[in-house]
Amino acid sequence: MEYLERTYRNRVRGRGLVSFHVCSKESDLLISVDRASFVPELPGVALSLLNECRRELEEFLLRDPEFGRALEPYPVSPKAPRLARMMAAAAARAGVGPMAAVAGAIAEVVGRRLLRYVEEVIVENGGDIFLKALSPRTVGIFAGASPLSERVGLLVRPSPGFYGICTSSGTVGPSLSFGRADAAVVVGSTAALADAVATALGNRVQTAADFPAALNFACQIRGVLGAVVIQGDKLGALGKIELVPLSG
Repeated sequence: MEYLERTYRNRVRGRGLVSFHVCSKESDLLISVDRASFVPELPGVALSLLNECRRELEEFLLRDPEFGRALEPYPVSPKAPRLARMMAAAAARAGVGPMAAVAGAIAEVVGRRLLRYVEEVIVENGGDIFLKALSPRTVGIFAGASPLSERVGLLVRPSPGFYGICTSSGTVGPSLSFGRADAAVVVGSTAALADAVATALGNRVQTAADFPAALNFACQIRGVLGAVVIQGDKLGALGKIELVPLSG
């Protein structure tokens, strides 16, 4: 139940950051921003952005319910809401249905809009992260019952742009996966893309023997910087990422 209750958030440590939650129905975001930019009105701004995202997506799903059911890439009209277009584009690259990108896409839309008000922002949505860093940040990997869970992390260095860091699992949480990875993590140029590719990566892992082909698949997708797979006591990684040990 740890993942569902998100008690992993109790171990979030962000030097120089102020963190707060915003929730709307099933969406529960942990947002961290640089202390110098934080103002008391910011959580309300973030909640309004989240509500706007959800409203647009819910109205679109009423008009096109197949968008929410598709397990393969699903084209949408250029007149579709921006969130739906982001999800569809990311899913098309990864070869999955657009809802595979929903958590990352919401984190990304909220995070990008918050950058109008802050210098640094991390938006975490159920293990899917949009991140713009001003200093090095370490993102821990939660992998359920694996002995490697929360023992290894991704070091993210500052850059002019931002990153998406998203995780899929076949053994943890309620998300649909056709694989058996404890954690399939993707670092991408956007959070929507990272979310979709993490699903596709996890779908390809039944045993550790699948790691090489699955990682090669993920890292050949344009916009993917690197990927990590954990299953039991086995870990595989590929791409432009830095893994660091975490203290117990």
